[in-house]
Amino acid sequence: MNHRSNSRTNSGCFRPVVMGLWLLVLALLAPSMAWSQTGSGQTLRIAYVEFPPYTYRNAAGNADGTMIDITRKVVREAGYVPDFIYLPVSRVYLYLKNGQIDVWPGLTQIPSLDGEVLESWVSPMSTQLSVFYRPEQTQPLAHLDQLSGKTVIVIAGYTYAGLINWLNEAEDIRITEAPNHRSALDMLKRNRGDYLLDYRQPIQQILDVNPNYRFQESEVRTRNTAWLFSLAHPRAAILREQFDDAYLRLVDAGQVPPVRELDPGFVIPGFPEAYR
Repeated sequence: MNHRSNSRTNSGCFRPVVMGLWLLVLALLAPSMAWSQTGSGQTLRIAYVEFPPYTYRNAAGNADGTMIDITRKVVREAGYVPDFIYLPVSRVYLYLKNGQIDVWPGLTQIPSLDGEVLESWVSPMSTQLSVFYRPEQTQPLAHLDQLSGKTVIVIAGYTYAGLINWLNEAEDIRITEAPNHRSALDMLKRNRGDYLLDYRQPIQQILDVNPNYRFQESEVRTRNTAWLFSLAHPRAAILREQFDDAYLRLVDAGQVPPVRELDPGFVIPGFPEAYR
């Protein structure tokens, strides 16, 4: 009698343990299982930042811009549903690392994301990193050595592919931050800096509608756009292949720009080798 009672008791204890182990296995496999059927309408969390005209949040609060338009086409062609999430660039880097976002249409060769993302092979477009200055007070920039003894305005959160580290470490270059592109131009106008380090396209869009800004530009470096996939995603490599393949199909259909031949592009003399 006691033997049968103990047997039933042990069996009753065993079942919850087995059930618990199964639940644990299912929880561990859930991310992989969820993405095993690729291209069947799953939602992709896609970060975007204020970088007009490529990516920005429009007056209706929606993701907009030339790179957003291309991304929508590629995502849908690959069989996914886009969920665009507006973030400051520093938060994009963090969320790519911890897997809170899946992909970001951004710029390549970001040192702080090395080993954290996969970049698409295709690059839809390029952008130009430049310095802007007041021609009546400051000379054009022909060599980075000219920044010595100067104050450089930068955009808060931007790393400029690591160049911000070089600027911060330079003992004879002063750095001051602006919260956004328009504020940076206002700071330059008010003599809060000698040069503004920023990307041509966002600045040019502001200058086009503000003729009172009379600045000149010197090129610093060419940068390439791409899609950056979080390696925290269980199917990052598959996503990259699907995006690249989808882009090529859209090229054949004439719906996106042709595939670009990537080259080193322009780099100003004196640019540090570590960040090329």
